[in-house]
This record gives sequence, structure tokens and C-alpha cells, in this order.
Amino acid sequence: MEVQNNTNERRDFIKKAGKGLIAATLIGGIELGETANAQPSGAVKQDAIDETVPVKFTPIKDSSEKKEGSVPSPMRPSKRIGYAFVGLGRLTLNQLLPAIAKCNYSKAVALVSGDGEKAKKVALQYGIDAKNIYNYANFDEIKNNPEVDVVYIVLPNGMHEEFTLRTAKAGKHVLCEKPLSVSSASAQKMVDACHKANVKLMTAYRIQYEPHNTLVKEWTRSEKKGKVKIIETFNAQNTADPTHWRHVKALSGGGALPDIGLYNLNTTRFILGEEPDSVLASMYSTPGDPRFKEVEESVLFQLFFPSGVVSSHVTSYGVHESRHYKCHTNKGATIGLKNAFAYNGQQLELSEVKDEMEYKSNPTFGAEKDQFTLVMDHMSDCVLNNKTPYTPGEEGVQDHKIMEAIYESAKTGKRVKLKRVEGTDVFRGDAPKKAE
Repeated sequence: MEVQNNTNERRDFIKKAGKGLIAATLIGGIELGETANAQPSGAVKQDAIDETVPVKFTPIKDSSEKKEGSVPSPMRPSKRIGYAFVGLGRLTLNQLLPAIAKCNYSKAVALVSGDGEKAKKVALQYGIDAKNIYNYANFDEIKNNPEVDVVYIVLPNGMHEEFTLRTAKAGKHVLCEKPLSVSSASAQKMVDACHKANVKLMTAYRIQYEPHNTLVKEWTRSEKKGKVKIIETFNAQNTADPTHWRHVKALSGGGALPDIGLYNLNTTRFILGEEPDSVLASMYSTPGDPRFKEVEESVLFQLFFPSGVVSSHVTSYGVHESRHYKCHTNKGATIGLKNAFAYNGQQLELSEVKDEMEYKSNPTFGAEKDQFTLVMDHMSDCVLNNKTPYTPGEEGVQDHKIMEAIYESAKTGKRVKLKRVEGTDVFRGDAPKKAE
């Protein structure tokens, strides 16, 4: 009897507390959802709802505060673009699969790996159907899988061409890690194959989607802080295993330059929107270091642009990780970005001269965005709305041509001229949606 009384008292308490909570939340301006059986007047059928339009809230912060950004508005899973990941190495497991879980328009549906046990484990972790696991031999069967829309190639550089051609033949769109391949000729074959198959090819240049780098681009092109005349970039890391594919030229295409120096090159082109017309470079590797029997350790290069801008770059596999750049203007301003080429942690550094006084600041804006999420959702937007990716295969081909000129200059010790390219953003496609 005592238990029954306690139970009744608990039920009464919950009912009373619930009524009080409902009243309090309504007073506070929070609307509670309808009960399962209730049918609100004017109800809209679920299929007619556009779930990608963000839910809006009344602002609770003063306009002087940093903006919150919009509410996440993911597309319903059944409509999202399905991705197959080819290669289950560090980048896929540490970055790409966690990132796609945060996407609005993309989802992971298939895996391709030479390690069946690893693939099974990863499939379980991410809810991928076991029937959508492929290996490199039976990869071509992916053409019969309607769940796969895009194939994300995350393999050593020397394998990019083969799997891009196989993907195009299967009728699937291609998102390929950088560099696009190991040479401009190989990269051009990839572009041609995708055009012929009428599928999209996008180079995964994540920096061109990252908000801090995008802001530097906007300030530079608008001359907000003056006209940028000199750009300095530094991108380095200390590699270890001499047997890793990055140290094998047939698989990598080169050392520090095509792997991380590519960011120095590509980001500078992105910021300015124009193409260099000549390069000057030098290259050095520590004698006897087993890591650099086939590929270079360090490259120093300069790019000369038709507008008069000169950029100076250092990239290396032999020093502690550091990734930053500075843009110097003719109006006493320097726009810098710490961790510029890293996966996260970007920080603006601004130095300005006003009234003969130098002012330094660290401007901030918005929340940090996952760069790989932005990359994949842009590709998905292009597939959904038939757009040309902002960083298509042509963008990757152009970088290979410039890198080949850098190698030639380093070998000959002479300045190498490039084919003059007129216009702005000549090799880029449709601009991505602005990250909110």
C-alpha cells in the first residue's frame, strides 16, 4: 500500500511539474512540439517541406556581438549525395568520414579498400552496408550501385589517374585529393576522360573553401587594406618513414612541392585570382638522408604575376610543422594568417599603419568550419544543381604546369616563363555557397 501511494504521489508530481514547465516555456517564448496525435490546423505534408531552409530564431544577442550563424539545415538522408571512399588511410579515417557526418547534402554509402577486415570494421562504425564494400580488383562493379553518386579518390598520387578513369567509365562523378596526379599530362587525361563521360571532376582544394582564407582573398581583391604587392608563404613538416609512399617518386610525383608546397602555390593563385607568368626556384635535400633518395626535401620558389605582384615561398619536409603566410600592401598593411594551410586553427593577424602609428590586431569572425565538410557539400551542390565545381580538374592541371616550371627552374637555375593567361579565376568554376 505504501508503494502504491508513493507511485501515485510521483505521478501527480510529474503531471503538476509538466504543466508548470509548459507554462514556463510558453512564457519564455519557446514553442513545444505537438503531441503525436495532435493535428495542428493548416498542417503541411512532410514531403512538401523544404528541410534545407534554416529554422530561424529571434536574436538574443546585441548586434555588437559576434553572429551565431544559421541553424544547421541538413537535407533528408534519402536525398543526399552518396559517396564512395577509395582508400582508407589516415586522411579518410581521421578527417573525411568524421567530416561527412556533419554534411548537409552528402552521406557515406560505400568503401573501397585493399584491406577487407579494415573495411568491414569501418563500415560498422559508420553504418555502411556490407554489400557496398569493394576492393581494388572489383571496383568497376560500382557502376551498378545506384547509391553511389560520387567517388572520392584518397589514394597515393600515382594512382589518381587510374581510378579517375575507372570512375568516369563507371559513370560516377569524381572528387580527387590533391595534387590531381603526378604530371600535367596525366592530369589532363583525367579531365578529358571526365568530360567525355559527362561526369564532374573536382580537385579537393580545401583551402579555397576555408572561411579565413576566403576573407583574405576578398580583402586582397577589393584592396580593402591597400593593394597587395608582396606575398610570403611558408609550409613545412618533418616527415619520418623513408619507405612511405610520399618518399617514392613513382607514387608521389615529387617530395615537399607537390604534397604541401602545392598549398603555397594554389592559395596564392586563389588569393590573387590571376596566373603567374614566370617562376624562379631552387631545391635542396640533405645529403645522405634516406628520406630523400628519390624526392626533394626543400624547395624555395618565387612567382611573378602580370599585375606586378611577387610571391616568395618556402616548403620543406625537413623542419618542424609550420604553415603561415603574409600579404604586404602598398598602404602600410600586412594581412597574415597563422595555421593557414592546416586542417583547423586558422588565425588572422592584421598590422596597419594609421596616422604614423602601427596597430596590430587579431580579427575574429564566426565559428570554425570543417574544411572537408565544406568541400564535400560543395561537390554535392554541384551534382544536385548541375554546377561546375569551383576547383575543377582544370585547376589541378594548371598547378601541375606551374610545378613543372618550378622544377625546371630549380634544375637549370634560370627563371622560367609560363604561358600568359589573361583574366581572373580562369580555371575555376561556380563559386561555393558562403559558409555561414
